[in-house]
Amino acid sequence: MSGRRMLVVGAHSADFVWRAAGAIAMHTRAGGEAVVVALSYGERGESGELWKDPQQTVENVKRLRHAEAERSAAAVGARFEAFDLGDYPLRIRDEDIDRLATLMREYAPHVVLTHPERDPFNPDHPAAHAAVATARQLTAGAGVSSGFRTAPPSEFLAFEPHQPELCGFVPTLFVDITEAMPAKREAMAAMAAQGYLREYYTQRADHRGNHARRVTGNTAIRQAEAFQRLIPNVVVAL
Repeated sequence: MSGRRMLVVGAHSADFVWRAAGAIAMHTRAGGEAVVVALSYGERGESGELWKDPQQTVENVKRLRHAEAERSAAAVGARFEAFDLGDYPLRIRDEDIDRLATLMREYAPHVVLTHPERDPFNPDHPAAHAAVATARQLTAGAGVSSGFRTAPPSEFLAFEPHQPELCGFVPTLFVDITEAMPAKREAMAAMAAQGYLREYYTQRADHRGNHARRVTGNTAIRQAEAFQRLIPNVVVAL
């Protein structure tokens, strides 16, 4: 894991926390690097607690959400970067995909995490997936020599959505986050604008921990996060 680079791209500033904070923390604890990109702050559709203040403004919500995300990223050893593209709807232009592809070429991640392709409840999540998938393709140049700067193809995984059964999400990989669960709790606690999600994703980590125990027989696993591989992985032996 040492020296490996992880890139996590969410539609909104808190998406990485609920879905992948434990995996990020395990990655950085093992000596890896991690960058978290939020395409928007979720200022319009995912900051309801902040909008209870009648004097609230969009710019102040963005400021607060940025600070929350930076604290959450720090809790799991990652660096946070915001594109600030707006939410509900998240409209991603060609130049935004170019910006993401440039980041990928420069950072050359070994693994990229983002949303699944489908989500019937949130229009921003599929938009984020499409942008990341395209940027990744442009970054790798189809995995062959190209007439422009490329980076080696990365692993490509989707993190678990809120309602997996309705998003076509089928786990193909569990990450044991037992040791990193305190860091995930700290990251979740920093997201005050969506505090109502903490219990749900704490329970989800316990549920996936149960599944991971059944798969492996390892009774020491208490919490896990689920991911779906979007590109086959390659090994030298089974």
